[in-house]
Amino acid sequence: MVKQVVTTCFVLFHCIISYWAFMSSCSIQSSTKIIIPAIARYFGTRSRYEDVNTYLIDDILAINNSLVTLPSSKCSEIHMTVIIRHGTRYPTTKNIKKMRKFYDLVVRDAAVNWNYLSEIKSQWKMWYTDDMDGRLVDKGREDHRHLAQRLIKWFPSLLTQENVRQRRVKLITSSKHRCVNSTIAFRKGLMEGLNIEDELEISVNDTLMRYFEQCKRFVKEVENNDTALEELQRFNDGPEMKRIVEKMADRLEVPYTNITDESVEAGFFLCAYEFAIQNLNSPWCQLYDEVDAQVLEYAGDLKQYWKRSYGYEINSKSSCILFHDLFHRLDQVVAQINSDDIVSEAVTVQVGHGETLLPLVTLLDLFKDDTHLSSTNFATQHNRIFKSGKIVPYAANLLVVLYKCPEGIRMGVRMNEKSLTLPGLTDPVPMYEDVKKRYRALLEGCDQETVCKINNS
Repeated sequence: MVKQVVTTCFVLFHCIISYWAFMSSCSIQSSTKIIIPAIARYFGTRSRYEDVNTYLIDDILAINNSLVTLPSSKCSEIHMTVIIRHGTRYPTTKNIKKMRKFYDLVVRDAAVNWNYLSEIKSQWKMWYTDDMDGRLVDKGREDHRHLAQRLIKWFPSLLTQENVRQRRVKLITSSKHRCVNSTIAFRKGLMEGLNIEDELEISVNDTLMRYFEQCKRFVKEVENNDTALEELQRFNDGPEMKRIVEKMADRLEVPYTNITDESVEAGFFLCAYEFAIQNLNSPWCQLYDEVDAQVLEYAGDLKQYWKRSYGYEINSKSSCILFHDLFHRLDQVVAQINSDDIVSEAVTVQVGHGETLLPLVTLLDLFKDDTHLSSTNFATQHNRIFKSGKIVPYAANLLVVLYKCPEGIRMGVRMNEKSLTLPGLTDPVPMYEDVKKRYRALLEGCDQETVCKINNS
């Protein structure tokens, strides 16, 4: 009897200890849980991919079928092209210099009137160096590795061991290190997800993935044109930005003349990069409230809108070469299916930049508002469709899928793993021929050489 009591007590004691250890573990995990900055949704092109698809925060390999429209179960996937922005990266040297300048100002001149300012001045060190210059960070590699493994879940009949071994999966990238390294990470995710050791070759093609550099008209009229971003400059000189500049000077207790729109942008970048790269809710984030963040997001969107999107027609037309490359491939797949041939390219992955993806998305008339974004309509644009952080965060992707159905070939489009209905079409997975009719003017025209030719007149 005594032995039985001792045994029971030991079991109870073991259970109590186990429960205490479990609760301690939970406490530790909850205490180290990432705290997302309240202003994170306003980070624009510096946004994390999982903040666009928030279900990925809890499970980075999850897929959300409720976000995707599929054709009938009688259809089968026959091809996928996915065009992807590189993963999370360091700031460019240009922005690092701006950030360093603002950091030096805060450390040197700001009053220690808030805890977060004390933390910046006494604990935070300027760790960004000029040689980082936009290079991919470890988080950026994970962005692409995980995307590859989610795509295996989305398209198990296309991303297969056989298609990889038969070289029916193609990898194409820009020559920039952040894109090459993103592609290598994507390939690693495929190999791990498919449990194979074959290494796919990676093709570098700047003609496709950095077409904007080779479009002379775009370079002259927009990229190197000081007047092309007039709307952004007017906004930076306007009342909304002026209020933020003055509020920042008041917070730091420095003269108004010491703070500029470039200063407040640099601090905002420090907040965004610390979160994207290190998952930190940095003390820099405490310098901004939600209204500040909305204004700075709008400034970033104005830049993207006028330099890469609907601001000027040449912005989107510069992507004609990538547009035709896509539809040429789709036509080839359709022809092979109609001839009962094996599809030579089951999956094509193209890795480039936000500057690669945004003009193409614009050419397809996606995310288009009824009115232009301008320096004077910030107050009426809070519900705008064009938000660069939702369209081209790190690892943003445009995905085009062809399906073989009893009635013919259908085409589906997804942006960042969510279904899109193409403008002018009602069916979310329309017949491929209807898509070609919708974009007939571009398919029959939009010649890269013609649209990029400089008009000297």
